[in-house]
Amino acid sequence: MKSLDDILQMANNVQAQLAQAQEGLDKIEVEGVSGGGLVKVKASAKGRIIAIDIDPSLLTADSKEMTEDLLIAALNDTRARADQAAHAEMQKMTAGLPLPPGFKL
Repeated sequence: MKSLDDILQMANNVQAQLAQAQEGLDKIEVEGVSGGGLVKVKASAKGRIIAIDIDPSLLTADSKEMTEDLLIAALNDTRARADQAAHAEMQKMTAGLPLPPGFKL
């Protein structure tokens, strides 16, 4: 049986590893697209937007509303990909941690 000090030390170790994993998420890049590649958004797995690329053909007054819709779609696609990358990375980090059964981070 583990002592309270052992449990607290384990909790501190888990907290430090999770902080390190969160920091690592900002280094993983994902790209979302919409309009068949007319709009591309690059972000970190942590959700920080890095770059937006809009095809020049969309930069006309007539296509303003469509461009806005494509930008929203690309941002949402990027967010979904960032969430997937973050989830996969966190699973890798927590795979070896001694967590109680059913405990989720």
